[in-house]
Amino acid sequence: MSQQKNTAPDKENLHPRNRHKGRYDFPQLIKTYPELAAFVAVNQYGDESIDFANPEAVKALNKALLKHFYGIQHWDIPAGYLTPPIPGRADYLHYLADVLASVNEGVVPTGRSIRVLDVGVGANCIYPIIGHREYGWKFVGSDVDPVAVRMARQIVASNPSLAGAVEIRQQATKDDIFDGVLKPNEVYDLTMCNPPFHGSQAEADMASRRKEHNLGTTRTPQPEANFGGRGTELWYPGGEATFLWRMAEESVLIKSKCFWFTTLVSKKETLPGLYKSLKKLGAVEVRTISMTQGHKISRVVAWTFLDAEQQQAWREKRWGAKPAATEEKP
Repeated sequence: MSQQKNTAPDKENLHPRNRHKGRYDFPQLIKTYPELAAFVAVNQYGDESIDFANPEAVKALNKALLKHFYGIQHWDIPAGYLTPPIPGRADYLHYLADVLASVNEGVVPTGRSIRVLDVGVGANCIYPIIGHREYGWKFVGSDVDPVAVRMARQIVASNPSLAGAVEIRQQATKDDIFDGVLKPNEVYDLTMCNPPFHGSQAEADMASRRKEHNLGTTRTPQPEANFGGRGTELWYPGGEATFLWRMAEESVLIKSKCFWFTTLVSKKETLPGLYKSLKKLGAVEVRTISMTQGHKISRVVAWTFLDAEQQQAWREKRWGAKPAATEEKP
């Protein structure tokens, strides 16, 4: 029998504003959510931890984190659906806040006037929960999976703190990303996405087997991803590169309705093709932000089709920014 490994994420490289830097305070988390105690034990290094290969343990940790840091009293997901690592999810949102601040004189625009579209919100609804709690932003989350949509809506309905701040929409067409989700005259300051990165179910299963081997566990007859996940959460025909090519193609069709389009990119091999597509489509600016958590390196790619004049007009109209100063002629 192979020895089980503690795969707790290394959180030292998280964003400075991330609430989850440093070790988990398990005594405090257990005080907030007593059910977590059943999964906490002292590991071989003398530290309190959980078995990160156990989906129920990870789910219990998430419930504790969401209740303690974000005021979420009721959160659950169906068996087999993605149980997201919350520290990494929070990082994406903090870096998006930095992107907005970078074009707003260093100030993060906050409050419900800031609208964010989360493409592929999932049953867990994590990004809207964290984004609204940290910055007060208003979210629309879309998903092609009707079960995920139903569960995300249930999370929103069960937590009064999310009332009026998060709306979940069904994406009726699996090949569309923005079309069918945006309503007439809607505009968004940000879109975000954690895309499926495998190209097929077989590829996703193979990756899950590798994770099980690395975790030192084969307790289930079917391969299971470390944090769960199924179907559209894990794979898309053609993989991450094809999904993001389609996203880029659709983004130009609504280029005046969104300031910044953004996505996570898991595979560095995806970047050259995405950059080429965005250049061809006429993106005015493209940014890449690296994120590191333990051994996992990911990146955020953000792009906009708005030129300097259009950006200034957007800031003045939506964020209350002052008009740009003009130089007086001598």
